[in-house]
Amino acid sequence: MLKCANRFAGVRKDQSQNITQALSENHQCYVLITCGEPRQDGQMEVEMIYSGDRDLAAYLVESASMRFDE
Repeated sequence: MLKCANRFAGVRKDQSQNITQALSENHQCYVLITCGEPRQDGQMEVEMIYSGDRDLAAYLVESASMRFDE
């Protein structure tokens, strides 16, 4: 999972649009969570976007969370 996250780290806005377009074309629903580098105070910017059915996106996030808890 970390390798996947690293692939998207530091992407430019146009690259981000290409990623979301590709995900939209190939999937009925997706959730994309990204974060920036931590600042000196330990805070980091986290962004989440999704496309498709809201309930299905929530299910995907909840299911992913349970996988981390295993």
